[in-house]
Amino acid sequence: MKVEYFKEYSYNLNKDMEFKVFGHAGKPCIAFPTQNGRFYDYENRGIIDSMSWYIEQGKIQVFCVDTNDIESWSADWKNPKDRILAQETYYKYIIEEIVPRVYDINGNGSQTGIMTLGCSLGALHAMNFFLRKPDIFDAVLALSGIYHSGFYIKDYQDELTFLNSPIDSLHHMSFDHPYVDLYKRSRIIVCVGQGNWEEECLNDTRWLDSEFHRLGIDCWFDYWGYDKPHDWPSWQEQIPYFLYHILD
Repeated sequence: MKVEYFKEYSYNLNKDMEFKVFGHAGKPCIAFPTQNGRFYDYENRGIIDSMSWYIEQGKIQVFCVDTNDIESWSADWKNPKDRILAQETYYKYIIEEIVPRVYDINGNGSQTGIMTLGCSLGALHAMNFFLRKPDIFDAVLALSGIYHSGFYIKDYQDELTFLNSPIDSLHHMSFDHPYVDLYKRSRIIVCVGQGNWEEECLNDTRWLDSEFHRLGIDCWFDYWGYDKPHDWPSWQEQIPYFLYHILD
């Protein structure tokens, strides 16, 4: 398996950011780690191994990125306005800096569209980027996520909390919004277990499910059993299962 490591200065975040690329070709996929996670977590936690057949066959190329959660979603000691501004800065980092690098490295990203992938808080990132830029992202696999910004930034709302809240954004979207047609052309898969530590994620997944179907968007919501907790072994099993359907 081809593996490349990059450490590059971000002009949006004003610091060095790291990412790692697994694979030589295929569907480009930006993989967001769990809360406060790092670019190496998917490798260290066995996720890359679980995807290895698809990577080695040139069906997918995975770009594992760092987050800025410690300055945004996790920074409950900070002013909420500063927190959501930090999240929006991270959004600009991914769109303005990482996406062009994906195009450069993959070569076909601009023609085929980019997939997003995330587990736990990474699922919020994956869904948020997909919903905000369906002209760039045409597939999303979100696992065990909470999909409204109010869970993290309580009792504060503004335009940016709305833009970074998938459930709220979909709830206020009209049937004739131009993004709806783009969503209908995309592959949308959302999964959650019903085991330990999944209760809040299960509630949000059902909520998100209802909003997609209100808009008539064909997507796959899959609810796994009570033996599937909010933990890495569940995601190791789920990700390759769904990749089979996304990459067919």
